[in-house]
Formats: sequence, structure tokens, C-alpha cells
Amino acid sequence: MSVDRIEEVGPAERVDEVASGAEEAVTTAASTAVRYYPVAPGVRLNVRSGPGTQYNIVRVLAEGASVPIYCQTPGTTVSGPYGTSNIWDNVSNGEYVADAYVYTGRDGYVASRCL
Repeated sequence: MSVDRIEEVGPAERVDEVASGAEEAVTTAASTAVRYYPVAPGVRLNVRSGPGTQYNIVRVLAEGASVPIYCQTPGTTVSGPYGTSNIWDNVSNGEYVADAYVYTGRDGYVASRCL
């Protein structure tokens, strides 16, 4: 699988109890990695408000764009440069692109299912 970049998303904070019973805020090193995947070369990809071609286009990605995949969900079946698939990638809050236009390096899901 080819990945253009990995971005660390904000560190989490937690509260630990110390021996004296007092509480101390401790910043942990744990963070979530978000992977970015390239859109097919020469494609200006429609970003839609839901996982299907019946949803409104909310913006269009420029040629050469890469997208984060936060989660994936089934939707309208689409044929593209990377095959035919009903998988849609959530790339932002309420924004989806057809996985058939995103190079993930494998068929099927590469992220958790959207809730």
C-alpha cells in the first residue's frame, strides 16, 4: 500500500492519581495517525455530502490531491480508475469520495466503518 504522508492528530490528555492522592494532568504520547491516500492522476474528484452519487457535491478536489480516510461506508457503486466499488471514504465531517478514485493499495476496506 502506498501512503503519501501520515499526520499526527493532537495529543490526548489524561488525569493520573499520584501516590499522595492528588491529581495531576499528564499529557500522553498517544495520538491517532491519519493516513493520506492519493486521488487518481489527472482526476478532479467530487466530494459529496453523503456516500453516493445522489448526494450534493460540496467541493471538488484539485488534480494531484491526497485525502485522509477517517472511516469508510457502503454506498452507491461506482467504477473508476481503481476498479468498481460501493465503498465511500469519509474525508471530512459529512464529506465523502468514491473509493474507486482513491489509491489505497488494496481492494476492500482500509479504515474502520463509519458509525
